[in-house]
Amino acid sequence: MKKYREKIMQVVFLIAACISIVAVALICIFLFANGFPAIVEIEPLKFLGGMTWKPTEGQYGIFPMIIGSIYVTGIAILVGVPIGLFCAVFMAKFCPRKLYKILKPAISLLAGIPSIVYGFFGLVVIVPIMQQLVGTGKNVLTAGILLGIMILPTIIEISESSLRAVPQSYYEGSLALGATHERSVYFATLPAAKSGIMAGIILGIGRAIGETMAVVMIAGNQPVLPKSLFAGVRTMTANIVMEMGYAEGLHRDALIATGVVLFVFILLINVCFSLVKRKEQS
Repeated sequence: MKKYREKIMQVVFLIAACISIVAVALICIFLFANGFPAIVEIEPLKFLGGMTWKPTEGQYGIFPMIIGSIYVTGIAILVGVPIGLFCAVFMAKFCPRKLYKILKPAISLLAGIPSIVYGFFGLVVIVPIMQQLVGTGKNVLTAGILLGIMILPTIIEISESSLRAVPQSYYEGSLALGATHERSVYFATLPAAKSGIMAGIILGIGRAIGETMAVVMIAGNQPVLPKSLFAGVRTMTANIVMEMGYAEGLHRDALIATGVVLFVFILLINVCFSLVKRKEQS
């Protein structure tokens, strides 16, 4: 009976894996089949390097949106990665047990909050603060700060799990050589967990560059090249969600092509992570 159960579970797992692969393949086929013809029709240089997005006039340049996405994601990385990493180290190696019982569920709760709620928080809290400080509330910096907050749970939870997975012998060996607790954590445990920490950072970047609703609410939604961190911006995801509801013909295909560019961005990030991981293992 046990043998049959194992066979059944193997089949179930195989089916689940196949469904996942098929789903990804169908998404890729849909994006590229609908997006590439639009890029060819618009011309790649005009589409990727164009400075003007005016579908009513037949202008489909997404360069401002590409730069806007990079700016916002870059700020999110600067805000979220250091805070998330230090928080993970604290929770894994320094946090008192009583405090950990409070912090762990709180961080898990942050991961489950819908992005629209984060957007509302940014709209009523961060935007007024930025307006008082720099004169404009809905801008690149505001969106980057909010995305930095949003990626914290992903980075913290994966980094903490990676730190806890490091064999205790690494830490104990460092102590035996005379290192302090802090030095043992930062120079023995932390480097050993580098791969897992990088995975958490990559996933956080993926969420930041793919976030939509929160950015729509607080970024300013101006399809122009941002001249400073305090200017309004429109990201690629925001551009798609704002116009897909009424777009038709080439306009709709251009939005799908924007999704192709976004997909390529995520793919390049994952490829870079794979190369770094392979280099470490070699």
